Amino acid sequence: PLTYSELKSLAGFKSKKESGKFAYHLRKLLRQSLVALNKAERRYTITNLGKLVLSLARQIEERSIIESGKMYVRTTRHSIEEFNSHKIIQSLVREANMPLEQANKITEEVENKIYKFQTSYLTSSLIRETVNSVLIEHGHEEYRNKLARLGLPASDIVEILNNIDTVKNGADSIMSKASQSVFSEHLMLNILPKDIADMHLNGEISISNSGIWSLLPDTVFLNITDFAEVGLDLKGKFLNVSRIPAIKNSDDLGIALPILISLLSREVSTEIVLDGIIPLLLEDQIREPNEIASRFENILIASSVAPSYSPAGLPITTITVQLDKFDKKSIDAVLSGYRSYIASTPVPRIGISLINNDKLRDYSDTIASIVRAGGIVSILQNGSRSNNGVRKNMGDKGSGTVMTLQSLSINLPRLAYQSNKDETYFRARLALIIKPALSAMSMRKKTIADLIRKQMIPVIANSAQFLQLGTTNVIINLTGIEESVYKILGHDASNDGAEILQKVLKTAVDVAAEHGKQLGEDSIGIAMIHDDSATRFATLDSDKYGRISLLTSNQQKTVTYSQGLTLNA
Repeated sequence: PLTYSELKSLAGFKSKKESGKFAYHLRKLLRQSLVALNKAERRYTITNLGKLVLSLARQIEERSIIESGKMYVRTTRHSIEEFNSHKIIQSLVREANMPLEQANKITEEVENKIYKFQTSYLTSSLIRETVNSVLIEHGHEEYRNKLARLGLPASDIVEILNNIDTVKNGADSIMSKASQSVFSEHLMLNILPKDIADMHLNGEISISNSGIWSLLPDTVFLNITDFAEVGLDLKGKFLNVSRIPAIKNSDDLGIALPILISLLSREVSTEIVLDGIIPLLLEDQIREPNEIASRFENILIASSVAPSYSPAGLPITTITVQLDKFDKKSIDAVLSGYRSYIASTPVPRIGISLINNDKLRDYSDTIASIVRAGGIVSILQNGSRSNNGVRKNMGDKGSGTVMTLQSLSINLPRLAYQSNKDETYFRARLALIIKPALSAMSMRKKTIADLIRKQMIPVIANSAQFLQLGTTNVIINLTGIEESVYKILGHDASNDGAEILQKVLKTAVDVAAEHGKQLGEDSIGIAMIHDDSATRFATLDSDKYGRISLLTSNQQKTVTYSQGLTLNA
């Protein structure tokens, strides 16, 4: 329903001089019962008869277009335009960098095909599909990839909308899945070198979070003191977000931390590790443990609404807790506040990292109760580390802000299958695959650094002048090393298996370091951390080699490979 003024404006009668003309036409519509007036609300609505007349008018218009011999296109800009073959030429030249003469020939062939279509109207997507079909027929795959339209088929969108049970975070989940599908296709078709994309697709390597792989770093280590004195300058981005002032006490922290975590969750794919939170929480003259616990709980609850890019709830946030820096009463209060947050959150996304093993005995019962309740707890002796084991500092690097790229994994069982139980050949194949994998990660690092320079990732860009002082670590993940060495290559863990395993790891580390130097990368690492590659590799290898009994599925129904190592104490 529209008011008189709204209807007049939408009908195109702008000036006061045209008011009489508009009133005349409106009276005609009212007399013919095409439009009705709701006198109580003073609003006009179109009647069922009006809708029928409008539908018939559109059908007559479409039929007249067909009879005229002209072809019209329904564009993605929500408009109808007459078909113009010159726009195809422009797209081929501008988007695919095709020479003009060649573009003219392709367009002529496309135009001939289009005029043979028996359709009432064209769409821009149909024209693009026809162009791509002709390009493939002529062997121009690279041009076709540049012109390919990315996105989900209509049936996939309908399936997502119908399977509401799989949508964990409402409409955000649907929009995130659709947008990530576009960027994932773009990554495979237009960003990654063809050999790297093929290695991912056939299961030799796995790229996790492919929808945001070329846009966001995986893990970021930040110190809250970078923002404590001057606040956060977003350089004109997120104008609808309240600016974070200087953080002087725990009250300021309660305002700033939820905003900071919410913003960072838009800039990181896997994990955010924050140092310096607990000192700010405890530096006030708060002496009552209940007040400390309550304040920390409230801060965490307010921070729990941060956005997520994945069904698994990533990224998570880890807050470091130095056990030896504060008295036991204060640490007990912090742990109590965290336990209360866990109790009120079905699936927590905020964890704590407890630093200094020597003090753990004092809090063992509390830590055990937190873990049993579903809390995310990691323990280390010193330094800073993410929940899945990625360390902040590699070598002697000590920057306040560190960005880590780690979501590329190598399928070791696949290499072992192809090595005919020859351990030397297995290590040689591993060395060969590490080199292109590192090259892909180096390319990714440059792409993300460019986005940071352009202020597309503003919080990281403005945290302690990251571009000048920050460090970026590149990590290659190894999946299924136990299956590869102990089961496929056949080395017994109690005999020479452990020695072979160490040789494999040494080969990986040495090759990565050497190739990293050639690429100009000095922060290169090899890791065995948890991601989604274990299940993907195991599923692909089962399809390729048959159902494999050595897969470490344990009590799970899904097949999977091992990640990491279990060391006997």
